[in-house]
Amino acid sequence: MVENLTVQLAERSYALSFGATLVEEIRAMVADLHSAGRKVVVLTDANLAAEQADFFPEAFVGCPRLVVEAGEGTKSLTVFGTVLDFLAAQKIDRGGVLIAVGGGVIGDLGGFAAAAYLRGIDFYQVPTTLLAMVDSSVGGKTGINLAAGKNLVGAFHQPQQVFIATSLLQSLPEREFAAGMAEVIKYGMLYDAALFAELEQNPLNVQSDSLSAVVRRCCEIKAKIVAEDERETAKEGGRALLNLGHTFGHAIEQVAGYGVYLHGEAIGIGLAAAARLSQKLGHLTEADVQRIEAMITAHQLPVRVREPMALDDLMNAVALDKKVRAGLPRFVVMTAIGTTITKSDVESAMAEACFREIGAV
Repeated sequence: MVENLTVQLAERSYALSFGATLVEEIRAMVADLHSAGRKVVVLTDANLAAEQADFFPEAFVGCPRLVVEAGEGTKSLTVFGTVLDFLAAQKIDRGGVLIAVGGGVIGDLGGFAAAAYLRGIDFYQVPTTLLAMVDSSVGGKTGINLAAGKNLVGAFHQPQQVFIATSLLQSLPEREFAAGMAEVIKYGMLYDAALFAELEQNPLNVQSDSLSAVVRRCCEIKAKIVAEDERETAKEGGRALLNLGHTFGHAIEQVAGYGVYLHGEAIGIGLAAAARLSQKLGHLTEADVQRIEAMITAHQLPVRVREPMALDDLMNAVALDKKVRAGLPRFVVMTAIGTTITKSDVESAMAEACFREIGAV
């Protein structure tokens, strides 16, 4: 059974389609595009191409495919150029379509290539990781990394449709599933105290009966926030709230070197740091912080860096974060579990203290 949820963005609205496999639905979509004379190409990574070898010929009949290396290092200017060259070699015109099949790296890279090529072609998302299903495939943020920082180059480019087939998670390595849980936990922390409590009582895993419902709930939250503030222009709150833990987490990824931590692992540590910042600002109690850290560790995620990291390097990375406004980093803090605000006047000493508590020196 296929269920749909619409991301309401006026003429750019699109469906999130939920189901177990969705192979027939994807194949029908591709056939319709081909019938309309539109060329369709697929972007994926080497790990997925090997793990889901049967999925591609079944779902993407007649679609040329570009396979790139897996991992955060693929979100680079070099590989971005490779994708653009592939589109040109396939003679994709403005009616052409790119389908990004993979995790957050492939979705971000493919979406940005679709936004840039011929000044914008249509693209579809088929997320295959938990993180991509609940977060990066929804909302139209695309981009790549620079040496200076995470996601510093990109564009807002909404997909035409997102196919969320939860059976694809069955082959996901445990570490990758855990990384996706950082974003699931984030939704409970920033917006839904009931979801937080549910995860606290029943930690989620790939075999959980509630997995599909939790994925859909996370997508509902993100769709609502995106519909209210598509391009993150709200002066307070809005889409920026989805960055809870990310200012800390992105700094950790950059300083450690992309790929040392999975994105979700860095965000898990970032969520712990955000909880400590919220406590220092007088919003959360020590008991709240302990609940949050217990939740994170119960889902096999770290709350401290594995090796000491230089505090100065981390603070420099924060200063280059894309959410900086008027020279000030914008942090997301919780006023309670399930409620958040944005805050741009956090003293450097307070942020430094949070970094030290998660292992910076």
